[in-house]
Amino acid sequence: MTAIVECVPNFSEGRDQRVLDALREAITSVPGVRLLDVQADAAHHRSVFTFIGTPEAASAAAFRAMRVARERIDLTQHQGEHPRMGATDVVPFIPVEGVTMDQCVELARKLGERVGTELSIPVFLYSRAATRPERESLPNIRKGQFEGLREQIGKDPAKTPDFGPNRIHPTAGCTAIGARPFLVAYNIYLDTGDVSLAEEIAKAIRTSSGGLPAVQAKGFEVGGRAQVSMNLLDIDVTSPAKVFAEVSERAAAQGVRVHRSEIVGLLPERAVWDAAARFLKLRGEEVASHLVEAKVRAAQGPTLDGWIDQLASVEPAPGGGSAAALAGVLAAGLVAMVGRLTSSRKAHAAVAEEFRGITEEAERLRIELRRLVDEDAEAYGRVMEAYKLPKGTERERQRRQEAIDRALLAAAEVPLRTARAAARVAELARRAAEAGNQNAVCDAGVAALLAMSGVKGAVYNVAINVKGLAEREAGALMLTEANELEGRAGERSSAAERSVSAALGR
Repeated sequence: MTAIVECVPNFSEGRDQRVLDALREAITSVPGVRLLDVQADAAHHRSVFTFIGTPEAASAAAFRAMRVARERIDLTQHQGEHPRMGATDVVPFIPVEGVTMDQCVELARKLGERVGTELSIPVFLYSRAATRPERESLPNIRKGQFEGLREQIGKDPAKTPDFGPNRIHPTAGCTAIGARPFLVAYNIYLDTGDVSLAEEIAKAIRTSSGGLPAVQAKGFEVGGRAQVSMNLLDIDVTSPAKVFAEVSERAAAQGVRVHRSEIVGLLPERAVWDAAARFLKLRGEEVASHLVEAKVRAAQGPTLDGWIDQLASVEPAPGGGSAAALAGVLAAGLVAMVGRLTSSRKAHAAVAEEFRGITEEAERLRIELRRLVDEDAEAYGRVMEAYKLPKGTERERQRRQEAIDRALLAAAEVPLRTARAAARVAELARRAAEAGNQNAVCDAGVAALLAMSGVKGAVYNVAINVKGLAEREAGALMLTEANELEGRAGERSSAAERSVSAALGR
């Protein structure tokens, strides 16, 4: 499983598009990072970037953005509705997949140390990464904001940062870095400009005043309307739907309606399901089970970007065997395209029937090879499970070796099937290059090259699995067939290359 964390840095800039663009570029410049969302609020003079990536990539992206913020944001010139203490105000890491909260805590600590050392910015660890109980709450750390902390850091021992200098950065301030569960930033606008009502409701519902659990709330005036601005620290405890109902009821008691509400950043799907279930009076699980889109996503499997991220991760599967099968998938797709471009043209009527057959076979091979992409990773997983079997006694060692041999033979069979399919694709690519639509001759050539890569990569994987067998003779026939397939595919690929070179006059 790929390790994925979410990072949601908040910057004290919501108006200058050039600075926002520079922050975006810094984040997206790191390979393996996906920027999911950007929210900029001019009134709050604040922006929230949401991105995901491997732990290492997410940390690198956060650091690059923080460096840009230090260079481009001057808090001595900053005025906005939202409390702030730093150019980069807060950087939380949230575990998404294959990562524990403890690992996110360690990630926060390492980034904090780097920021303090390399950027000379004081860093306070907060939430689950906090080193003191009073620093679990971000508002406690940020109390006094930039101007107040400028006087306190270096003088008040309670304001000694966890990392970095014991003095505030003159323009970039200080920052909080931490690890936490999913937090939902949620604002409710009232149909009135009376900010005192928003402040009254915020005080009543926030946890610190004895209100709803896991809620931070404050009242603002934004665009002529009173706003109850909230951070929902744990939506499984207090959901957006629950807090909306509470704010609506308290506003109605004062003769005021809710005008609208908004999400800042992203929120988990289950929060939407909860809102739908409350409104429609359904059980939560009923909502999830009836979502068409969820069923479609499950059927489609991972996206190409997601799969490539898995391939590039520290996990050994998917690996070379799956990549070889994917090369075959791409090759078959190109052959199918050339087949269609040939059979559909009057100029190629003489070979139209043949190329309809080529297209049909290429499509069948494409489906088979796509299935082998997943099967190869699954076969590797079974090999790893066999190696984990106990080996304390002689009987256990014998059973373990038998299980390993069975798993290795099965793991060798998968790339052998890949080699068979990809070798056939190479043959189809040769014919496509020879007699297909010459406007697509380069595509046929690329198909041949990819097919050959698929065969060769698959043969490598047959060989390494057979090599691991206690009795290699059991895999001898597999190796023989694999080598023969590689030879035949090489001939077909070379023939296709010659046809392409002739067509291009090379």
